[in-house]
Amino acid sequence: MIHIKSASEVKKIRQACRIVAEVLERMRDWVAPGVTTVELNQKAEALILRRGGIPSFKGYPPGSPYPFPAVICTSVNEELVHGIPGPRVLKEGDIISIDVGAIYDGYHGDAGITLPVGEVSEEARRLLEVTEGALYAGIAQARAGNRVGDISAAIQNFVESRGYNVVREYTGHGIGRQMHEDPQIPNHGEPGRGPLLRPGMTLAIETMVLAGDWRVRTLENHWTVVPVDGKLTAYFEHTVLVRDGEAEILTRWGE
Repeated sequence: MIHIKSASEVKKIRQACRIVAEVLERMRDWVAPGVTTVELNQKAEALILRRGGIPSFKGYPPGSPYPFPAVICTSVNEELVHGIPGPRVLKEGDIISIDVGAIYDGYHGDAGITLPVGEVSEEARRLLEVTEGALYAGIAQARAGNRVGDISAAIQNFVESRGYNVVREYTGHGIGRQMHEDPQIPNHGEPGRGPLLRPGMTLAIETMVLAGDWRVRTLENHWTVVPVDGKLTAYFEHTVLVRDGEAEILTRWGE
């Protein structure tokens, strides 16, 4: 069931999202050549806890034989999503996708960003620009009266018109008391199709873009997703509140 959030619920989600946004904003300073992904994880966890939040991802999903072992996802270069922080040292020219989730008073916020590590190639810069642009193209369609397919089609058209591909197997999602709620929000679809968007819906819209083939596989760690051809990927995500007009971005970095 799709949950329309009350004002009191939105207030709690908004606070969870502020914590997530602050972590991502700080990542702009923390990400640098020579830093390990586990160091980023430690800094994120400390900040989330200081702000009164609880990490969403650590131990997710409950009861799984392979629960996620870290606070954030750190996916480097060809890793699309769900990279596990560890001893990997970031190098000049890498790109890193960072996904952050936090719970505040029982409600979730979720967002992600792909950052350059030092100076990166023109190919990498363009991939990041297109992926972030696709996110905002999708958000522009997240308004009451539209449908989920309008978001999905906007993302797909933006990406494919620029020579890239969108993932097929992973989606954005509703968010609230649970990190993943209905509706699913694919990166591909048809306008006018899917669930109707109504004021008070909170959505985590994700763009997952591949420089090459859209097909992906999961590594032996049971989490990290990579393209079959090993080419670069990028990822951006915001949690938004659907309104009658323009959606409110709850996880906007720097706010």
